[in-house]
Amino acid sequence: MDEVDVILIGSGVMSANLGALLSQLDPSLSIELYEVTKQLSQESSNGWNNAGTGHAGICEVSYTPDRGEDGEIKVDKAIEIFAEFEQTKQFWAHAVRTGMIDKPSEFINQVPHISFVFGQEQVEFLRSRYQGMRKHPFFSKMEYSEDAEQIRKWAPLLIEGRVGQPVAATYMEAGTDVNFGEVSRKLIHWLGQQDGCSIHVETRVTNLKRSGKGWEVTIQNLADGTTHQKKAKFIFIGAGGGSLPLLQKAGVDEIRGYGGFPIGGQWLICEKPEIVERHHAKVYGLSPGEAPTMAVPHLDSRVLDGKEALLFGPYAAWTTKFLHRGGSFFDLPGSIKFHNWLTLLKVGISNLPLVGYLIQQGLQGMNTRLKELRNFYPDAKAEDWKLIDAGIRVQAIKKEDGDAGIVHFGTEVVTSKDRTVSALLGASPGASVCVNIVLEVARKCFVELFTRDEVQKRLLGMIPTLGLHSRIDPENMAEFEKHSLNAEKTLGLRK
Repeated sequence: MDEVDVILIGSGVMSANLGALLSQLDPSLSIELYEVTKQLSQESSNGWNNAGTGHAGICEVSYTPDRGEDGEIKVDKAIEIFAEFEQTKQFWAHAVRTGMIDKPSEFINQVPHISFVFGQEQVEFLRSRYQGMRKHPFFSKMEYSEDAEQIRKWAPLLIEGRVGQPVAATYMEAGTDVNFGEVSRKLIHWLGQQDGCSIHVETRVTNLKRSGKGWEVTIQNLADGTTHQKKAKFIFIGAGGGSLPLLQKAGVDEIRGYGGFPIGGQWLICEKPEIVERHHAKVYGLSPGEAPTMAVPHLDSRVLDGKEALLFGPYAAWTTKFLHRGGSFFDLPGSIKFHNWLTLLKVGISNLPLVGYLIQQGLQGMNTRLKELRNFYPDAKAEDWKLIDAGIRVQAIKKEDGDAGIVHFGTEVVTSKDRTVSALLGASPGASVCVNIVLEVARKCFVELFTRDEVQKRLLGMIPTLGLHSRIDPENMAEFEKHSLNAEKTLGLRK
């Protein structure tokens, strides 16, 4: 039976960046990637299945939800996200400079990021958020206004048809729109060309079994139905909603008590040129009621498959499938095990408002969806918009404090005690901070690799701000800005 160093399951942004990073740090590693669909990066990383926001904590008010003892909005999470997205941009810039990938405009472009609120209570929240954020050098160029005419200059659709309502917005020109599927495909194609590495589509990993110090992986060829086994020293499961079932098959102790709660998504999309050309921004608002953080409403400029469009949403939808394309309606019931049923039950009971929200979302008609859109774009007309699917996110459910079950909105990495298997669960802002996440996986699971001086030097050459903290002094800030500018020039985000 053949043996490889690394098997990557799934072709999303996490597997793509982990494979590329490991191969850059140690070109001798043999790496194989297995993807169930015919084409790469078709689930959560697909451009139509996510917002494409380069999450940097700039416009996403959900990253600054809490107030400190002084009553001011706490911005620590936004600072952390900003620094981690910088690591992602620097790694991608390294990939462009060294010829790993090309044509960065095909996957990343500058689009202003705006936070927009309406109503006096929301205005006061955003004002406090701005006052807290502008104190940090990361956000020193952020602008704020409660003047409707100024906001009209930033994003005219937000103001047209709006009468007598308090409004406020923050604006940063240096936001980004990212096609995570395209950058993933570019990195994976490069990886497949390296010695000892290969990429396989239409292949499903059906079982994981311990074998010595590694794993015996059963792989099915979906084209002809044949199966074969492969040994691996390390496995990364970046299969989106398919990660939880595979971890359960692996039988690692760390997955005990974990469950998954799938939430479908939908967008309203407008492709009418005379409307699309008048809105060039990603505009985020406040999450309505019991909505999960992934359902924070936003009105986005997008360029996908060569077409310009506006997307609004997402709207949540009830589903029992874990994958948009390769999933089954039996995924959720099939994931219920003896070790996690109580956790799932407690989550359902303690999150009844969330359950009610999902039911309401699933039952709403087009008029209700348009009402939410008109909170952002008051003059929106029904005939200009259509509803499309926006993929599925499986929110991780886990035990906390040994008892209570919670829905974990965010990114959760589960790694076995022997560090031979690691998997990604959860959702936003994972794609934007993917390099930070996979670097932590690599450091934890390839300890010996990171003891080598040449590897550390190579890593700092790829991601030079790794040695700089998010809470940085003026001297370090100048160094941070230098590396950030170099990366953005390489990616075509600045001239």
